[in-house]
Amino acid sequence: MRGLALAMALACTGAQAAADTVVAARTVRATAVIGPQDVTLAPGTLPGALDSLSHAIGQEARVVLYAGRPVMAGDVGPPALVERNQIVRLVFRAGPVSILAEGRALGRGGVGDMLSVMNLDSRNTVSGLIGPDGSIHVTGPARASAR
Repeated sequence: MRGLALAMALACTGAQAAADTVVAARTVRATAVIGPQDVTLAPGTLPGALDSLSHAIGQEARVVLYAGRPVMAGDVGPPALVERNQIVRLVFRAGPVSILAEGRALGRGGVGDMLSVMNLDSRNTVSGLIGPDGSIHVTGPARASAR
């Protein structure tokens, strides 16, 4: 609907599109990896929407993408490497010291996403960034602020 409204607005004003907007060529379910057949370019620009097919293809849909609607930057992201409840390796590094442990992912995410994980030994919840190999690089436990 928004894609159609954008195209109609440009046609009514007679404005020439300076750039293109990525729109879904068909409905893509959330968590699906976007292929070349799933997206196309439409004339016009929309703030926050992707403007290049290369920014969408190979990414994972974070929400349902409806046919004809613009694909917004927050609607796609790197494909998930870690699934909810998956057993993952926790890595904590402080200078020359490395501590490795196993944890259970409390969510799903891709490379560079922040994820909460329960340490299986201590049952504490920690947060960390997902690495390219699927391990979680722990940033440290949450600390209560001093009052």
